[in-house]
Amino acid sequence: MHYDVIVIGAGSMGMAAGYFLSKSGKNTLLVDSFDPPHNKGSHHGETRIIRHAYGEGENYVPLALKAQELWNDLEKMTGKQLFLPTGVLNVGYEKTDFIQNMISSSKTYSLPLEILDSMEVNKRWPGITLPNNYIGCFEPTSGVLKCEECIEAYRELAVRNGATIITNSKVKEIKVHDKRVTIKTDDHTYSADALVVSAGAWSGSLLSMLDLNLPLNPVRKTFAWFDDNKDLYNHNKFPAFSFETSEGIYYGFPSIDGSGLKVGRHDGGNTINPDEPILGFDELEQDTIDLKQFLHRYMPSTQQLKYGKTCMYTLTPDEDFIIDTHPNYSNVAIASGFSGHGFKFSSVVGQILSELIISGKTEHNISPFSLHRF
Repeated sequence: MHYDVIVIGAGSMGMAAGYFLSKSGKNTLLVDSFDPPHNKGSHHGETRIIRHAYGEGENYVPLALKAQELWNDLEKMTGKQLFLPTGVLNVGYEKTDFIQNMISSSKTYSLPLEILDSMEVNKRWPGITLPNNYIGCFEPTSGVLKCEECIEAYRELAVRNGATIITNSKVKEIKVHDKRVTIKTDDHTYSADALVVSAGAWSGSLLSMLDLNLPLNPVRKTFAWFDDNKDLYNHNKFPAFSFETSEGIYYGFPSIDGSGLKVGRHDGGNTINPDEPILGFDELEQDTIDLKQFLHRYMPSTQQLKYGKTCMYTLTPDEDFIIDTHPNYSNVAIASGFSGHGFKFSSVVGQILSELIISGKTEHNISPFSLHRF
């Protein structure tokens, strides 16, 4: 069967793209190796942080603000609570690039940001113990996205708009010729006028079929939930957080509906082959050690480990995204290399991908995410 657009990879970015394409009237096919939302890639684990004053650089701020607007729209369309306004506390040495970028971007875009010294942080959130040389930057309007529920919401709307979703089907071949795209799975061949590739850790192997070799490095990541003091860490009192410490970069979430305090380490990780089984949580000794050391130092009121999970980051060398069209095929749009900080943007990235397919351009500035920088 022939479609207007095929989307390979119906996870966070792909499912959002499928929604926006189908909303615009495009006959859209989404193909995924699994059944989204699933636990085989980068979008599971219940929650993701959305920050606005962005420590990774001011280029991201307009996208973060538009993404928040689109998440709010998705809530209204579905009647589901997908965003929890917990606020986000960002901690680190005052002179680090991350903290300075956050402060400067808040000024550039007039974003609410409270800058607190360590004593103020410790007093406001008694579950935190900061050393004297750290500061906290609190964003009261940021918070937490329910990641799997966000994907489910976009999936429901895409199907309602007429999109077709084929799950548990791996793409084995891609060809582009005469402005026509053909893909093959084990069982079928499909064609379309245009293609979106948004397959996370599998994007590299898929794009190599189109003679595009991108420096994408999938790594194994872990996160875990801990028993906590409900009076200190529940989501009505305690924010989501990101800590840039001398020992590493950590992030986490308050206890939501009694789930426990969730913590993960952002930096580090072992390179993996996404087609091979990933070691489970605690199969590497460092998995628990890292997180417990962080909690013992900065949040000592937490208690026993409840359970942990693994997922993947797909890193670019500079840890910035790739959002672009194929250099040889203008009807092929690419979204990859989200480097562990992409989910919050998936709503707006989906919109951008649809615009690139429909008109060949987007209203958003994606020049920093060009694949030509490699």
